[in-house]
Amino acid sequence: MRTRGAAAEAPDHAPGAHAPGAHAPGAPRATLSWQRIAAIFAARNREFYRDTAGLIWNILMPVLMIVAFAFIFGSGGQPLLKIGLVDIPDSASASEAAHLDGLVGIAAVQLIPVADLDAGIAKVARHQLDLLLQMPSAGTYWVNPKSPNGEIAERLLLGSMALADKPKPTDIERKTAKGEALSYADWAVPGVLAMNLMFSSLWGVGWVVVRYRKNGVLRRLKATPLTALEFLIAQILSRLLVVAASSLAVYAGAALLLDFPMRGSYLALALIYAAGALCMISLGLIVASRLRTEELADGLLNMLSWPMLLLSGVWFSMEGASAAAQAMSYLMPLSYLVQGARAVMIDGAGLLDVLPQLTLLLTIAAILTLIAARLFRWE
Repeated sequence: MRTRGAAAEAPDHAPGAHAPGAHAPGAPRATLSWQRIAAIFAARNREFYRDTAGLIWNILMPVLMIVAFAFIFGSGGQPLLKIGLVDIPDSASASEAAHLDGLVGIAAVQLIPVADLDAGIAKVARHQLDLLLQMPSAGTYWVNPKSPNGEIAERLLLGSMALADKPKPTDIERKTAKGEALSYADWAVPGVLAMNLMFSSLWGVGWVVVRYRKNGVLRRLKATPLTALEFLIAQILSRLLVVAASSLAVYAGAALLLDFPMRGSYLALALIYAAGALCMISLGLIVASRLRTEELADGLLNMLSWPMLLLSGVWFSMEGASAAAQAMSYLMPLSYLVQGARAVMIDGAGLLDVLPQLTLLLTIAAILTLIAARLFRWE
């Protein structure tokens, strides 16, 4: 196989001799060279942009998924009423603590424990919860006056408490939480963008580096002064550029098709996605550090990506999931990317607000990159 670009080309020389500038076996590697990194970076970029089919697929697939889910879920009007319960005593179940036995038998009503009061009120304002009831006195509740489902949930709540006669309906304090409705498509867009970034980052380096090793490209590069860290840095920068351009195109396309909210800082959003991309690229490089076949790499990348896709809150909230699933979600880097992106786009968060997620993602990326460089083999 003959690789495009001067950086990937092994110069011709006599058997047993080393070309000028080549790395002799057993000799110490040179210091980090940004000139060599730039050469590999340029060669990889040319290879990607000449693959027109792959480029188009990276852009169109997430947009098509967003449109499909907006068509399915965009009508709103879910028949299920969601009542959030906050400050539930440990010694009582949700229905017992709130005296909501009259609502338990109604299949269309779901009682959802809420850990944080402010987060619960925000969900009522965004129409994600129809009503929020504070425990254990069950004397205060929040409802959105613009929500038709909230009105129905309020009437059911008052009727249930009247039957239980504890507390008396006249003692209940009603509070309002106003805000614009948030459709499922609005909520899913940050996660879909993160999903596209994850797949593009993992396969964009993991599968490609394994192919290089299988086709002998890495064996040729081994004869040059290029170090493993320089090669990996070039791959990271090249894929980061591709992912940034692809994500920007997807964001612009989705904005034309869907009127999703963007209430926070564009700088914070760009940085959180960039940190997430670095993290995913580094993870893909670890997978590709020693493998020799694309089939094994593809299987391992799938094994890594699908748990993250299911347990990171991309398509559905983890609040209603089991305790084990929620615990596993904290181990997924994609979870912090999705959390940060939703905080910026939906809640209007700024750079300081997403600094914890940003710092964690960058730290994970740095650690994974060093591990990948340590494990990397040219052949």
